[in-house]
Amino acid sequence: MLSVRGKNNADGSFNWADALADAGVMAGLTFFTTLSAVVVTGVALTSDWTTFVVPAAISAGMQFFAVLAVKRGLKPKEAE
Repeated sequence: MLSVRGKNNADGSFNWADALADAGVMAGLTFFTTLSAVVVTGVALTSDWTTFVVPAAISAGMQFFAVLAVKRGLKPKEAE
């Protein structure tokens, strides 16, 4: 868990469970850091909740898929 490269299962298939868990952890971290940054800058005090929750959700979604893409792309090739 939480490795840069994706891992393979014993049968040689890509381990999607670990990749999804890692991506979820990173997306959650991104969501709360973005939310915290918006609150600290004071934007949250001057507007409704969608102004700061929507950008945090967008950032988290982008981070989730970016981590999956990196893990799948950096997976070492299997020896043939």
